[in-house]
Amino acid sequence: MGIDLAAIPTNPTGLALLKSKKVKTSLVLTNRELIRSITKYKPTLLAIDAPLSLPKKGSYRKADIEMIKRGYRVFAPDFPSMKVLTLRAIRLADTLTKKGFNIIEVHPTSTRKALEMPLKKWKEIEEIFNKIGLKREPKEHKLTPHEIDATTAVLTAYLYVKNQTELIGDEEGYIIVPTRRNWRTIKA
Repeated sequence: MGIDLAAIPTNPTGLALLKSKKVKTSLVLTNRELIRSITKYKPTLLAIDAPLSLPKKGSYRKADIEMIKRGYRVFAPDFPSMKVLTLRAIRLADTLTKKGFNIIEVHPTSTRKALEMPLKKWKEIEEIFNKIGLKREPKEHKLTPHEIDATTAVLTAYLYVKNQTELIGDEEGYIIVPTRRNWRTIKA
């Protein structure tokens, strides 16, 4: 399951569940709704688009510094608006880990960059998901940017399970990014 976590529960959090090459997306608001969805579907892996730790000192973790060096644009986890998101993500990850869920930290924009996909052209990105083999069912509505980021997160989780990613960072925190390649080489 991919999760595009919102900083505050009044903003939508995007969810994407990958099962049998079919992707089901939805939006939730509160932690309660989010945890209910996760426990209902019992995914084997949760890929969360949010920092899952704060730096021990300074503004950036080693993972963030390395991401920036590699050309991926990430924000400092303790940047004021990011800190709210990071603290929510840490609390959520702690709760979910205690419930037995496996969690990785991902960054959808960096995934799209690593896979040579458009970064913000939502319609094109959705078409690429279909070409890769990630079919959305049911197709009730146009995907929101939150659902596209959640689907990108679930794609990262899929590639992680297939050993086609790299861990960037250290014990302070890791960000999972696909090994650089063109998205056309991926078949889900």
